Amino acid sequence: MMETLEKRPTFEVADVFQQFGEAYRATHKLPLQQLKAMNAIEKCRTSALGGHKEKCDHCGFVRISYNSCRNRHCPKCQALAKEKWLLNRQRHLLPICYFHVVFTIPDSLNRIALINQRIVYDILFKAASETLLTLARDGRHLGAEIGFIILLHTWGQNLLDHPHVHCIVTAGGLSPDGKEWIYPKKLANDGNFFVHVNVISDLFKKKFLAYFKQAYKAGELKLVGSIKDLADPGHFYQLINELYAKKWITYCRDALEGPTKVLKYLGRYTHRVAISNHRLVAVDDNTVTFEWKDYKDENKIKLMRLDGCEFIRRFLLHILPHGFFKIRHYGIFSSRNLKTKLAICKKILNMIEKPDECQKLDWRDLYLLLTGVDLSVCPQCGIGHMTSLGFVRPDKHAPSKMS
Repeated sequence: MMETLEKRPTFEVADVFQQFGEAYRATHKLPLQQLKAMNAIEKCRTSALGGHKEKCDHCGFVRISYNSCRNRHCPKCQALAKEKWLLNRQRHLLPICYFHVVFTIPDSLNRIALINQRIVYDILFKAASETLLTLARDGRHLGAEIGFIILLHTWGQNLLDHPHVHCIVTAGGLSPDGKEWIYPKKLANDGNFFVHVNVISDLFKKKFLAYFKQAYKAGELKLVGSIKDLADPGHFYQLINELYAKKWITYCRDALEGPTKVLKYLGRYTHRVAISNHRLVAVDDNTVTFEWKDYKDENKIKLMRLDGCEFIRRFLLHILPHGFFKIRHYGIFSSRNLKTKLAICKKILNMIEKPDECQKLDWRDLYLLLTGVDLSVCPQCGIGHMTSLGFVRPDKHAPSKMS
């Protein structure tokens, strides 16, 4: 389960930034958020961030462990964060089936989304959540309040922009009077959602474009560069008409039976960054090579080689605005309903409440729980225990290289 914690990859995004980052920054004017992310990833777990020194009380082996940057876009910092998040979710997932629904916006909106990330991504969340809540409350489909988690992804396998959201949705919901759990009328083994996908797609499109037009009329959209022509209402509403005429891609994937499968499924999508270090195959003087899955060619795994600066450009497309929440909870899973509606659902479904043990674990305990590796035991002799010798101060002049 925790292979990414145990095996260190040969190449890392940090290596790419260290090799090509200076040249890229010299030729591109970057927003502060991207500069911070690059700087954090380059320095992650190096002497530049400081750390702590330990010594084995048996054989005298000395180990220096450098600090993590904890930037949410850093590939090295997400494994433990993901596992802790999943452990926390165990307490809230109900013992029922779940659906995986994906909402995608047309690629003609991609450039607008890149320039207006916070606004467009918020609209994506709002349109997707309202679509699910509205259809679920409709008695013709379910007539209940569902719960779901939405996770934003902005990339495709080739690192180009591809904004979409993954939704993990309860198969059923709490009745309006709060006295029973209503199961879907059309819960089928083939994974069909309780609402036909065309109905979902059509309502999502209408809601998204309604909020999108509202943002345009309020002057909230930044229309510059390659999209500056949209400042002309004629061009903008021509785009709107084209978007209404398109069939938007929305689909329901697998039906997931129970919390265990849901947690495993969620692990594929939460805390992901644009590319993991394990997908990197080679970094040379000029290029970066990585694996990617070609969905248009029977999901074949292929190799893509990019110029180093082009790789950085694509990676930085997916740095989110400061403070933007890319994982959100709705319906009975929303924070305001955890102690009320969700608690009622647990009683109705005879769910046994589990204590929140995860909050008591520090990162070493969590690592032991997930990997079976006790970091307090000396890796050299396997007998003694590592005792602290104190902190290592950050080296401001240290090159950003892995220790």
